[in-house]
Amino acid sequence: MKTPLTLLAASLAAALVTGADAEPIAPVHWQPTWISPAQPLFADDAVLPMGMPTEFRDVTLRQVVRTSLGGPQLRLVFGNEYGRTPLTLGAAGVRIAGGNGQAAAVRFQGHDGIVVPPGARVVSDPVDLPTHAGERLDVDVYLPNAAKSAAKLASFHWDAQEHTLLLPGNAVGRRNATPKETTTARAFLSELWVASDHPAASVVAIGDSITDGNGSSMGLDQRWPDHLARRLAPQGVAVLNAGIAGNRLLHGGWGDAALARLDRDVLSRPGVRAVVVLLGTNDIGFPGSPFAPTEAPVTLAELTGAFRQLVEQAHARGVRVMAGTVPPFKHALQGTPLEGHYSPDKDATRQALNEWIRRAGVFDGVVDFDRLLRDPADPARLDPALDAGDHLHPGDAGYKRMADAIDLRVLLGATTESAAQ
Repeated sequence: MKTPLTLLAASLAAALVTGADAEPIAPVHWQPTWISPAQPLFADDAVLPMGMPTEFRDVTLRQVVRTSLGGPQLRLVFGNEYGRTPLTLGAAGVRIAGGNGQAAAVRFQGHDGIVVPPGARVVSDPVDLPTHAGERLDVDVYLPNAAKSAAKLASFHWDAQEHTLLLPGNAVGRRNATPKETTTARAFLSELWVASDHPAASVVAIGDSITDGNGSSMGLDQRWPDHLARRLAPQGVAVLNAGIAGNRLLHGGWGDAALARLDRDVLSRPGVRAVVVLLGTNDIGFPGSPFAPTEAPVTLAELTGAFRQLVEQAHARGVRVMAGTVPPFKHALQGTPLEGHYSPDKDATRQALNEWIRRAGVFDGVVDFDRLLRDPADPARLDPALDAGDHLHPGDAGYKRMADAIDLRVLLGATTESAAQ
């Protein structure tokens, strides 16, 4: 006579046999394909306006994102990184931008909305919306009319190079809703992931407004990381843009200093194979300008020490580092209230830093953006054909030239050949 215990053992054995004979289930890998690094709000005395409301009540934010890789499913990440109070998301949706299809509902543990705790981020359930590399998506998030208080903006991304629409009420999925306000900043939307049958593989670009794409054509994805993404998509490698306008290696203000946010925005991401770093313009240019009028000039030793520390931390995580030399910025912002970025002494520091980047042997690769973008007739300034017009940022042609100059073999570690040649 079989006892209950022997019956249980037989059932378990049968289940194990069945499992052994069954087809193995392929794991799903969640590949980051787009990011928007968070930065704290500007101080009250900031020289530029934030361009974004600080409170939201009964409004839908519609934001455009661009995939660097596609997949059969996607997930969205929303953040309240610098928040001190909970953030309520009432509903969310996503659809292919410019298409006629209905928006797919975005849910969280099966619910339409979720509360994001202070300082935290939340990940949506998988959404069955197939996407391709380079596809643009509309993402809607509804911020409801909270009973006690409005949704408070505590972190945002100032320079989106896209238009964010503020739509009245719950307009999730309403294609023809009329915006009550338009801004060029982002809020609350932090990342986009896509499903893949391969482990994640990414390159992250960390930098300032030149990496963020200031000066490129609005809404046309002409930043240099966008062009690099088009080159790497056939290899199944995503490019994630971690640029923040005004960012510096050593000091915060416009976002945390690059060293302070390196782990969050670069090294902690799954599958990061390499980082392209383009920083130093603002470390050199801000002191004595309207952005940091009383700050002492940065020294070459301070900059090289910070770069060495960045490389040490990346290498400890198995991540390669390619450095870009700092482009020229003679006459930067000349004739505007923000003039003061350039001086002959600052340019001397820039040139000394660039020589160190080229020759120190600290990096796994170097891309010489300085030589690529400078005016042959006046090497301290941008080539007029590549200048966006403010003598600080490249335009579309300059950004494409930057991306095309990156040696992918050096970037991904296929060769030790110098990318600067």
